[in-house]
Amino acid sequence: MNVYTVIMAGGIGARFWPRSREKKPKQLLKLFGEKTLIRYTYERMSKLTPDDKILVITNSLHRSAIIEELPEVPKNNVIAEPFGKNTAACIALACSIIKSKELDAIMVIVPSDHLISKEEVFLKNIKEAIEYVKHNNALATIGISPTRPETGYGYIQIDEKPLQDNVYKVLTFAEKPNYDTALRFLQSGDFLWNSGMFVWKVSTIEDQFKIHMPDLYDGMRVLQKAIDTPNFESVLTDVYGRLKSISIDYGVMEKSSIVCLIKGEFVWSDVGTWSEVYNLSSKDEEGNAIIGDVFAQNVKNSYIYSPKKFSAVIGVDNLIVVNTAEALLICSKDKSQDVKNVIEYLKIKKLAQYL
Repeated sequence: MNVYTVIMAGGIGARFWPRSREKKPKQLLKLFGEKTLIRYTYERMSKLTPDDKILVITNSLHRSAIIEELPEVPKNNVIAEPFGKNTAACIALACSIIKSKELDAIMVIVPSDHLISKEEVFLKNIKEAIEYVKHNNALATIGISPTRPETGYGYIQIDEKPLQDNVYKVLTFAEKPNYDTALRFLQSGDFLWNSGMFVWKVSTIEDQFKIHMPDLYDGMRVLQKAIDTPNFESVLTDVYGRLKSISIDYGVMEKSSIVCLIKGEFVWSDVGTWSEVYNLSSKDEEGNAIIGDVFAQNVKNSYIYSPKKFSAVIGVDNLIVVNTAEALLICSKDKSQDVKNVIEYLKIKKLAQYL
């Protein structure tokens, strides 16, 4: 049974404005080192599956840039959604395309914009999940043992008694909690961070779509008949136009009785905000992460990015400063989740040049 990798790359990275823009979203940024986040993801997954079995699901605006960024992946394997309908539709589209190539296969689904270290351990954990779903009717997800009471992640509660070595039955999913709840999750020992990575057989997820998301299942069946025909794109647009926008967690995982979790023993971050970029960046003796030509005086514990122009920052602590050629962001580190609100403001004011 062959294994396929599906890289989900349809997001816009609204919390990474002003560096993340409509034409260059978060996954195409070089936030760490000399490679983009999607490049790091591809290189990691290419050690698991050959290039012809890697699919990238994105949108029409970013497809050309992703093809340029990942020349090893066949162009036909970079598929553009007509519009974003969240992760359930994205996964169903990938499932339909894989099924057109093979009657059944294993899918490994990963976001394009996460940061992972201890790569060998990551691949070991993914292979554990592959081996389990190969022999069991199960939907596997990867959970990360929490290291702090993080309020920006979803959580998954597991049965403490393993089904087998490093595989656990999932009891409940929990959305992003407040601080007190996150602290309780951390102390309980049976809640893990939801990494948003999945492993399952095509046939298993198809059956679960049929049970829990019948409209999406029906759309998949229509779509499968149109693959490799001249009217595929028009059928895809029509099917997507009738789908609800819903995540795979809400649509299937929280309802299914066959969900299991493999504990990820690698180092992981979804790099969800500028404050997380600060946490992951190297810092000077004052606790500052500075990129570019910056004069910083009496500044502590701040992230300052200004490679295009000179910036001076004086007498402040715990700030995010992102200064690009077109726009400037200044915010408190503990409010970096709110950067997405800038995007809504720009849309309302019709300031498209800044999007």
